[in-house]
Amino acid sequence: MDHAADAHRTDLMTITRFVLNEQSRHPESRGDFSILLSHIVLGCKFVCSAVNKAGLAKLIGLAGETNVQGEEQKKLDVLSNEVFVKALISSGRTCILVSEEDEEATFVEASKRGRYAVVFDPLDGSSNIDCGVSIGTIFGIYMVKHTNEPTLDDVLQPGKNMVAAGYCMYGSSCTLVLSTGTGVNGFTLDPSLGEFILTHPDIKIPKKGKIYSVNEGNAKNWDGPTTQFVEKCKFPKDGSSSKSLRYIGSMVADVHRTLLYGGVFLYPADRKSPSGKLRVLYEVFPMSFLMEQAGGQAFTGKQRALDLIPTKIHERSPIFLGSHDDVEELKALYAAEAKE
Repeated sequence: MDHAADAHRTDLMTITRFVLNEQSRHPESRGDFSILLSHIVLGCKFVCSAVNKAGLAKLIGLAGETNVQGEEQKKLDVLSNEVFVKALISSGRTCILVSEEDEEATFVEASKRGRYAVVFDPLDGSSNIDCGVSIGTIFGIYMVKHTNEPTLDDVLQPGKNMVAAGYCMYGSSCTLVLSTGTGVNGFTLDPSLGEFILTHPDIKIPKKGKIYSVNEGNAKNWDGPTTQFVEKCKFPKDGSSSKSLRYIGSMVADVHRTLLYGGVFLYPADRKSPSGKLRVLYEVFPMSFLMEQAGGQAFTGKQRALDLIPTKIHERSPIFLGSHDDVEELKALYAAEAKE
C-alpha cells in the first residue's frame, strides 16, 4: 500500500458514495436502506468519539446497573445503546430494534415506522475499555414483511434472511466492515474529514489459515471435536507446521483479524455453557453473514450457522467461523462424532 500516494488521492470513495452507487443498481429502490445505513454510520462515529474520550471523561466507571445478560454495565454501554436506539428510530426506517442491552425488543411508534428490523450489540467487548483493547458495534438488518403490525417473529428469522450485516471496530483506527449481500467491504474513518473511506474493497478470507482463536481457559469443559481440533492445531500429525494461537477476547477484534488474515475463531459450547456463550441474533448471525460473504464458513457444531432459527431474542449458540478449509475440518470432526 503506497501511503504517500494515498495521502494525495482526491477520488475518495466514501461510505455514502459507496452506498448510493449500490442503490443506483436497484432502480426500484426508494433510498430507505441508504438512509438507514447513514444513521448507523452516524451512531458509529458518535460511539467512536466517546470511546476515544472514555479515559478522559470518566465514562469508564460502572453505571451501577446490570444488563439482561447479568453483565455489569459500563457507562459507555449505556451511552452507546441510547445513541443507536435514538439514531435508528429517528431514521424513520425501522420498526423493531433488538439490542443486547435491552431485555425486551423495542417496537417503534407507528408514525416513525419503516420496513427494517435492526439487531445490534452497541458495544461488544466493553469490559476491555479500561485496558485499551479494541471493542466494537455489531449489527444485522432484516426486512419486515408487514410494517403495520410488526411482531417478534419479524426478528426471529434465520440469519440467511438478513439483508445486511456489519461491525464497526474502535481500535487503533475506526474501521467499519459491511456487507449488503454482494461481498464484504471495509471502510476506515478519516478523522480529519469525519468520513469513512473505502480502504478494504471486496475482502476475501484466505481459504486456509495459520491462526486459531479460542479461549483455552475453558479447555477442560470442551466436547470431543473441539478438543481434537485444537490438539490438531498445536500438534499436527501430517508434518505441517502448527497454527498460532491469537485470542483477544473481544469478538469484533478476533473476527476482524480472522477475516483479514484467515484462520478460525471458535466459541464452542462446553459443560459450563451448554448452549455456547455468544448471542445468535446480534453476534453469531452478523459475523457468520460477513464470513460467508467473504468466502468463509460459519458452523454451530450441528448446522450452518445462518440456517439456525432463533426462538428467543437473546438466545445463545456455539459458533465456529473462519477460513473454508479450517471450518471444513471441524465439520468433519463433528460428523465423525455424530456417527459414533
